[in-house]
Amino acid sequence: MKYDCELVGKIGSMALINRELNELDYNAFSRIGKYLRPGYVWVSSGAVEIGKIDYFNRQNTYLSHENDIAKSLYASQGQCILMENYRRFINPDYSMRQILLEHSHFNDKEKSTYIKTLLLESMKQKAIPIINYNDSVSNDEILKVELLEMRKKQETVAECIDNDETASRLSVLLKSKYLLILTSSEGLLQNPQDETSLIKTVEGKNTEELLEHINELMGYCDGASRKGANGMLAKLQYIRGPIENGTTVIIGSSAYSIPDLLNGTVNRTIFQVR
Repeated sequence: MKYDCELVGKIGSMALINRELNELDYNAFSRIGKYLRPGYVWVSSGAVEIGKIDYFNRQNTYLSHENDIAKSLYASQGQCILMENYRRFINPDYSMRQILLEHSHFNDKEKSTYIKTLLLESMKQKAIPIINYNDSVSNDEILKVELLEMRKKQETVAECIDNDETASRLSVLLKSKYLLILTSSEGLLQNPQDETSLIKTVEGKNTEELLEHINELMGYCDGASRKGANGMLAKLQYIRGPIENGTTVIIGSSAYSIPDLLNGTVNRTIFQVR
């Protein structure tokens, strides 16, 4: 099977922050950045939380109201720091490009085509795209209205309020060989309270059988029951599109390196057709 992209990967905010010290986890940036290379597209959360930490460190206080404006202010401050730290650890031979996306880029065919061209050209030019949702100009109320109007016109609507969805949609758009989602656990647990109950492999003789197994596994999921709330259930819902597209999906711990997760030398959950 021909793939246009080697890997689309995603990491969440909490994996980039040391909560005990309330500062960035530079080891996480190093562990990721040193292995990013042309052919990889990296989706990174973290702008809002990093901006919040930086604001507090400079002002010794937080913004007085936790609202959309505060989120946008934190995000615009955090984006600079997020990109600075990826640039610090990515091979200097490679260019790095920041791309901020919104739901509209996946709900409009012309915009999707444009983004695909931009990303594929970046890969040809040995540039590594670092992607995040455009929280700097995002407003929840406006978003709700826009999504409501879109649902009146089309059956399937991308929300992208969770970067798991953003990464999955990029994986489909680019037809990536792998989709790698980094989490706080080692993968999908049969018992969410027992770290030793890791399900290491989910396979099917074909795509249809693999999707059936994923449906069965949704019963093991704990936490959020809606999309966009960072639960394992949401992740399993989002990866269906890439799997239907022929992509191998890996969910694993952000404590491990990209090569180890791809090669299976560490614990992970891999979804693949035999």
